[in-house]
Amino acid sequence: MNYPVINDCPVCHHELHVTKLECSHCHTTIENRFHLSKWHSFSDEQMHFIETFILSRGSIKEVEKKLGISYPTVRGKLDDIIRIMTGEGEETERQPSKISTERKADILEKLENNEITAEEAIQLMKNI
Repeated sequence: MNYPVINDCPVCHHELHVTKLECSHCHTTIENRFHLSKWHSFSDEQMHFIETFILSRGSIKEVEKKLGISYPTVRGKLDDIIRIMTGEGEETERQPSKISTERKADILEKLENNEITAEEAIQLMKNI
């Protein structure tokens, strides 16, 4: 059975690294420290957003409609994806609080609309 590659340690939530590759045919194994493409850095939710954004041909209004989220939330999600793609680590003091507020509002909106459970909302809030 194949499992998707996870990016974060389920115990301490730090970044995981690929250290072993194996041929499925001859079982040759190569061990080292390998890096994955930036695409592997995105969560399932972010990949869904990227797919929706591309299929909407970059129309923020269309993304708002398809995902049922507000303009600021779309912009916040897009900013997060751009930050991952460009490798920007440090943000200005103003940006994190704006993004966090938008994220929290989006989570509360989903909770209010019964799209997620209270437990899921708590976990999402912890990840902000």
